[in-house]
Amino acid sequence: MPQTKPFRIGYGILLAFLIIFVGTKISFIFRPLVVLVQTLFFPFLLAGVLYYLFRPVVRFFEKRGVARIYSILLIYLLFVGLMILSVFLIGSPLQEQVTRLVENSDDLIAKLGDSLVKLKKNPYVGKYFEQQNLESLTQDITDYLSSSASIIFSNIANFIGVLTNIIIVFVTVPFILFYMLKDGETAPKQVLRFLPSTQRTEGKRILADMDQAISSFIQGQVLVSLCVGVLTYIGYLIIRLDYSLILALVTMFTNVIPFIGPLMGAIPALIVGIIVSPWMALKVLIVIVVVQQLDSNFISPQVMGRTLKIHPLTIILLLLVAGSLGGFLGLLLAVPTYAVLKVVVSHTYRLILLRTRRNEKNTESDTK
Repeated sequence: MPQTKPFRIGYGILLAFLIIFVGTKISFIFRPLVVLVQTLFFPFLLAGVLYYLFRPVVRFFEKRGVARIYSILLIYLLFVGLMILSVFLIGSPLQEQVTRLVENSDDLIAKLGDSLVKLKKNPYVGKYFEQQNLESLTQDITDYLSSSASIIFSNIANFIGVLTNIIIVFVTVPFILFYMLKDGETAPKQVLRFLPSTQRTEGKRILADMDQAISSFIQGQVLVSLCVGVLTYIGYLIIRLDYSLILALVTMFTNVIPFIGPLMGAIPALIVGIIVSPWMALKVLIVIVVVQQLDSNFISPQVMGRTLKIHPLTIILLLLVAGSLGGFLGLLLAVPTYAVLKVVVSHTYRLILLRTRRNEKNTESDTK
């Protein structure tokens, strides 16, 4: 049997495929593990995001002589106070807008269809559309929105299930986050114990770079999204757009997805603007363009910089693939996952090169 390097690589690939094939035939064995991962994934994901947001504050208090446990408890109190303040500030208008949106959902869908028909009759726009195609598109959009609304409001069982999962997440996350903030600094040391002593220095550098990549992305994206949400809300208030708070929150949450997120957040606002009037849709578009220009030219360069050092084309390709495979969650996790893998692969490759050169030097020494 050949023992050359290409054949050994081929043997490894075939063995991996064989293991995967056998695993698909005994999937019932792995079912409990899959359920465990699905149950713990979101609590640990949310706790991880909050960990990178709260860790600088913990270190800030520690440098001023406050013990770590008391620093964590103080952060919890500050966070709860901030949430209560947010409820007092935006809770009432948000509830009022959500109530109005639910009550007027059928009228909004009907007005959207009428607005599309009126848009077709506009001499500057109508010549680009065929009557039959536009009416078909209008009917498809109306039917889709109507069916979606009926599914959302009628499927109470699924809603209760989702609500239960959300409650479980919010109950477990504070405990997970507490121990992550308390013992998170010692985790790299526990990981390095599994590496040979000669590779621990390089392993420590890999873990530090991974930590820096994730921390920079999460802290930067949250701060940028918050700024974009506030600016968008101010713009919508200036043009007197209905449901301005809801639409600004949608923009803020979708903005965490690079490139595609701002477009996703702009679509609901444009739909509401079209329902009101073409002039309102134009004002909404102006607000979106102005906010995105401020973000791309002033906010993001100052906050994010070039910490991830990922080419924009690479990010677009990542989002296309991740969106097809994992939906919204894939879009959300694609860039930080790629940043971490990039760090791991680059350092692993460098480690392999160092070991190869060391072996070559040892071989030359033995030969001499």
